[in-house]
Amino acid sequence: MAAINQNGKRSGMISGRRFNNFAPIEHAENVRETLKRVLGYFTKEKGLLCILFIVVVIATSCGILGPIFQSKAVDIISGKSEDNFMFFLTGMIVSYGFYCIFQLLQGVFSAKISQRTVKKLRNELFEKIVDLPIAFMDTHSHGDIMSRMTNDIENISTTVSLSLPSFISGILTVCGTFAVMFFYCKELAVLSCLTIFLTFFATNFISKKVRKFSRTRQELLGNLNGTVEEMIYGFHTVTAFDRKESTNEEFSKNADSLTKAGIITDCFSGIMGPVMNCIGNIGFVIISIFGGYFALKGIITVGVISAFIVYAKQFTRPINEIAQIYGQLQTALAGAERVFAVLDEKNEDTSGEELSENQNMKVSFKNVNFGYTKETKVLKDFNLEIEPGKKVAIVGATGSGKTTIVNLLMKFYNIDSGQILINSQNIADVSTESLRKKVSIVLQDTVLFRDTLENNLRYSNIDATKEEIDKALKMSRCDELVKHLPEGLHTSLASDGENISQGQRQLIAIARAFISDPGILILDEATSNVDTRTEKNIQSAMQEVMKERTSIVIAHRLSTIRDADMIVVIDKGRVVEKGNHEELLLKKGKYYDLYMTQYAGKQT
Repeated sequence: MAAINQNGKRSGMISGRRFNNFAPIEHAENVRETLKRVLGYFTKEKGLLCILFIVVVIATSCGILGPIFQSKAVDIISGKSEDNFMFFLTGMIVSYGFYCIFQLLQGVFSAKISQRTVKKLRNELFEKIVDLPIAFMDTHSHGDIMSRMTNDIENISTTVSLSLPSFISGILTVCGTFAVMFFYCKELAVLSCLTIFLTFFATNFISKKVRKFSRTRQELLGNLNGTVEEMIYGFHTVTAFDRKESTNEEFSKNADSLTKAGIITDCFSGIMGPVMNCIGNIGFVIISIFGGYFALKGIITVGVISAFIVYAKQFTRPINEIAQIYGQLQTALAGAERVFAVLDEKNEDTSGEELSENQNMKVSFKNVNFGYTKETKVLKDFNLEIEPGKKVAIVGATGSGKTTIVNLLMKFYNIDSGQILINSQNIADVSTESLRKKVSIVLQDTVLFRDTLENNLRYSNIDATKEEIDKALKMSRCDELVKHLPEGLHTSLASDGENISQGQRQLIAIARAFISDPGILILDEATSNVDTRTEKNIQSAMQEVMKERTSIVIAHRLSTIRDADMIVVIDKGRVVEKGNHEELLLKKGKYYDLYMTQYAGKQT
């Protein structure tokens, strides 16, 4: 259904096509609480977490033991030791072999934990979105909601699968490596740690630059995507007004700016690796110079120096990794916070009693007041009686509150004051499920799903029989349409029914509404998007569907409501005229003005 603005006017829903797959680094407002909630999802995978921890411990231990065996083997080769060379060589090979195997297992188990956790989060979010009230969807960008379901959750998945094992192994590696280095030579261990300060300084400086230019690049990328989107979706307009050249110029300008920002960003990103290698080489130089000096003094052996060189690389690697994923972790937490914001929204209140079974349904609006915002009232002391089995048309200027009446009757929104009754039963006390089973609606913007025609028709009543479907098709004038489709009812429809005409979509929507066998039928400008000939076919179909059924028709085209039992004219949220077509024309009031404007060319 179209979004409703604060004045009660219908506005198109935000398409949601403009969300960026390459979001800049964001920051969560409440990091501690968000991190706590994210970790809460991981505690549900205790078994896999224990296995992952064991695998990480074994992998880290093997990584630490390898250089020890290497050190002993080097000392044996250099003549500083007379131990069994093959024992230490085998130990070194086994250690590094197991290190590689358990590193692989580490990636496998972290991926499993990540995907299982994200699956739970994605399922919860989707279930939440389904249960959210219409008001939430009308006031939030569809693109933003889609971004939370896709980008934000994917960021969580990617970051967690990388950061969780890196964090555990990083702490164990740093602690274990430093302990072994300190055991062998505390002086050389302290000197080796000097490179950590250089690593922190370089990482912090480069990361700030990357974040700064990344934001600029994402803004420019968004502008470029917007230009492309507008050109594609508005291609007919661009061509009709011969604006191809100016569109090309705008695209080139944005593309040039994006290229410059991209080059700068990639340059700073590319510097990180060489700088880290340079700092690593500085560490090797420190170990070589001071290690050689200590070896000459007899404090350590050549084998220990070789072990220190390996340990120095192992010592700085986890720090580099944590520094590099810091920005991703911040973005993931910001995304998690956005996901949790939706999960914390209140569900639509579906509680209430059953709507009583009755073939003849009377609808009454009594002193109804409603506004989409507290400041602006759309309906003001609105009163209307719709007798059972009657066809009532509601007309009025744009923004007068026509669609709002439908929103309130369907309980998409709750009234501020007053009552809406169905057979003397207040719908405020009726469950939404019970109400919506008795009320069916055909909207201006027809929604068909990417499925077979039969499943689209069954959407309003999954248990409909073949006879009921055939009857609905015949009454809605869809039977001829089905006969001409290549596979009949089993024909697959494209998304939004793009492989059939607008008029055919509207007829299918009417058939779908009739299959639910509603007590109350609402037609919300159901013919506004079709031509006059198709409109006559739809009108004919609607006459059959609305026979002996309480019907509410909202229309701009007055030709569709001339046969209504009662026409209600509303203006600024109030009923100003009531009567049939002839009576209202004789009054020469609001309805007369609307009619003359459409069919007599009167200037207003």
